[in-house]
Amino acid sequence: MLAWNKKSFLIVDDFTDFRSSVRSMLRELGVQEVDIADTGEQALRLCSQKRYDFILHDFNLGDGKKNGQQVLEDLMTDKLMSHESVFVMVTAENSQAMVMSALEWEPDAYLTKPFNRASLAQRLEKIIQRKNLLKPILQALDRGKPAEVLAACIQLTKQDPRFAPLCLRYKADALRDLNQHEPLETFLKGILADRPQPWTYSALGKLLFKRGRHSEAQVIYEQAVKAFPMMPVLYDGLADVLVAAGDGKRAQQVLEDAVRLSPFAVRRQRLLGKLAMNNEDFESASKAYRHAVSQGQFSRFKDPESNLGLAQALINKCGDRGLDARTRVEINQTLTDVTKEHTDDAGVQVRARLIKATSVQSSDPEMAAKLTEQAMARFESMDHFLSADAALAVALQLKQLGQEDAGAGILKICAEVYGDDPVVMKNIAKQTDDPEILGTGKVAMDLNLQGIRSYRGGNLAEAQDLFRRALALQPKNISIALNMAQSLLHLGVQHLGAAGLQECQACLKLVGKMPETDSRFERYQKLRSRAFGV
Repeated sequence: MLAWNKKSFLIVDDFTDFRSSVRSMLRELGVQEVDIADTGEQALRLCSQKRYDFILHDFNLGDGKKNGQQVLEDLMTDKLMSHESVFVMVTAENSQAMVMSALEWEPDAYLTKPFNRASLAQRLEKIIQRKNLLKPILQALDRGKPAEVLAACIQLTKQDPRFAPLCLRYKADALRDLNQHEPLETFLKGILADRPQPWTYSALGKLLFKRGRHSEAQVIYEQAVKAFPMMPVLYDGLADVLVAAGDGKRAQQVLEDAVRLSPFAVRRQRLLGKLAMNNEDFESASKAYRHAVSQGQFSRFKDPESNLGLAQALINKCGDRGLDARTRVEINQTLTDVTKEHTDDAGVQVRARLIKATSVQSSDPEMAAKLTEQAMARFESMDHFLSADAALAVALQLKQLGQEDAGAGILKICAEVYGDDPVVMKNIAKQTDDPEILGTGKVAMDLNLQGIRSYRGGNLAEAQDLFRRALALQPKNISIALNMAQSLLHLGVQHLGAAGLQECQACLKLVGKMPETDSRFERYQKLRSRAFGV
């Protein structure tokens, strides 16, 4: 029997009567500590101040407010909730879209209103019994120690083999976090051979994709989608593989299937918009981006790319027909919202002005020219790099606005910064055949790859020489600068000497201009901490 009098509860619901009803049920069970909140923001503030054993959270808290899914995203991402705590999603709605969206972040339970005290108690007791069995694992997860998680899994299985099925996913995640790729692959394949599960397919697909074995990953995801057609995360993985294989059209179709299953995922809608744009399906792109803008309003995954993508998709959709009044209003509102919210982001300001200039180019060329001039002035004063996608979009917009030389300059910078990425260089080649822009990228990329091989082979001096030569061709390249810094720091700061430390720090100061959204930003922070002692 659960010791209810020792448990703390948080009830989150926008209806006073429901909060009072659930609190009465808990009081009858013997619960003494019950807090209430009527908004997601209030719930997050309370969870930042104390740890709750149970959180009963309504999914829909009303228009213009965070919903339960978004609160759970924040709690998990910001680590405001212990792994030992129980999060129950509560809703009066049971549509597939609502249920699938609520389950994507994997709450401990999903309850449909109405329910009574007995059913609530039975459900919570069952969850807490399972968590009590896994306590050593959950405590290790709270400490962020994957090696301890793995040890706890092994120990629990030794104590009682019946615990083994409960430990499988925790063990897989620990192996992943410890970068034990070979044991993890063997482990996951063993589970699939015995009893296939959606998370196992997803984990194996991600592992194979990460290791560059894209065709094998695609086979796994294809099998997974066929076996578990109601799991949107499997469609996400398949779409990633298809994008890497250059099959953007099928990737779009796959994500459209995922969106039909679970339409309230902001990042999925944004990616769908991007894929549709690349496929020149501007109707689908505008629809997906519009959903991303709307659903992202109170989400931690809100991103200016959704607004910028929506405005550009609407322009492209109208094409030579020109913009009607309704579309102009939507574009203006979308761009106004994003520029007001990101006043300090020069990149967003540049892109928004160029998109606006494109929208009025035919109707008001004088205004288009003024906006373009403002955008270029902001660009020249920027102290950080645009992302590769943003730079390519800006270059194309400038060309469409009659600023071909300025566009070529953006492409040149893009090649210097991201030239080691063959996908980026392929996209640059779609906009220019200038050998001065394209040529240095290939040579620098070859030198960088040679440097990586030398570094892995333990020949630091040779690796550093190759990275230096690559940087001479592309002095702004993020990956090459990171590789150079890592090779210099390999033996520790104490072995560098003054000149070596200065060279390392110079590389990292350059890299610090990358967007924080860049996947390499975490690596930069770790190297910077070592080089600057911060």
